[in-house]
Amino acid sequence: MEIDMKLRKLEDLIRPMQNVLVGFSGGVDSTFLLKVCVDVLGPDQVVAVTTHSEVNTEKETGEAVKLARIIQAQHLVLPMSDLDNEIFASNPPDRCYYCKKHRYTALLRLAREKGINHVLDGSNHSDLADYRPGTRALKELGIRTPLQEAMLTKEEIRELSRQLQLPTWNQPARACLASRVPYGTRITSSALQQIARAEEVLRNQGFLQCRVRHHGPVARIEVPRAEFAHLMEDNSLATVVTGIKAAGYHYVTLDLEGYRTGSLNELLRDNQ
Repeated sequence: MEIDMKLRKLEDLIRPMQNVLVGFSGGVDSTFLLKVCVDVLGPDQVVAVTTHSEVNTEKETGEAVKLARIIQAQHLVLPMSDLDNEIFASNPPDRCYYCKKHRYTALLRLAREKGINHVLDGSNHSDLADYRPGTRALKELGIRTPLQEAMLTKEEIRELSRQLQLPTWNQPARACLASRVPYGTRITSSALQQIARAEEVLRNQGFLQCRVRHHGPVARIEVPRAEFAHLMEDNSLATVVTGIKAAGYHYVTLDLEGYRTGSLNELLRDNQ
């Protein structure tokens, strides 16, 4: 009952907006938000925009294009560069603030050009428990976050996505490639490409939820602890090590705590 009430609240929040532009990554949250917007307002009143820069992979952007087509939403891909912003590239702890500010400023400009009333972001209620400096940028710019306003958690969004038969309902959590680089280490295009190639090696071996944290010549692998045994199989381990070294790393290590969201934020908490 509670999850149905939250869905109705979300629909009631969206309906008075009349027309919207949705920041659309193709992840679990923004896909669900886009689907509800199209269902409530109609496809002619909704525009999905995917920003594509050095911190996104071509594969992720391609998947967003396919998802927008499935939902029958108008969709645009907006190319941009995050690394042109010196503050972002220097990788401070509030890096995400500068990213969100850059991207949603561009989306607001596009919305004004198209006469669209509201720009929406797919942040959910569970995000409030994590370190999310990008939230400040959303508030400064007046970006609406209907999933948070309806108090929908990540798990509830997955369940509702399953009911709506969205292919993203069980999709692994996503984060931009810059989140693999420790704060204070400069973000470069070559490092991001190296990370992307290394993570593709893991995914090709069946590790769908994985991260390769970038520590210079060292790749620190995070996969779920339940999948350690699979990683340690002779053929799998040899393929992973060879592939990640071919991506440009000299050493390949396994984080024994396993995959966890935002592990690089642990240093920030330890230093508080």
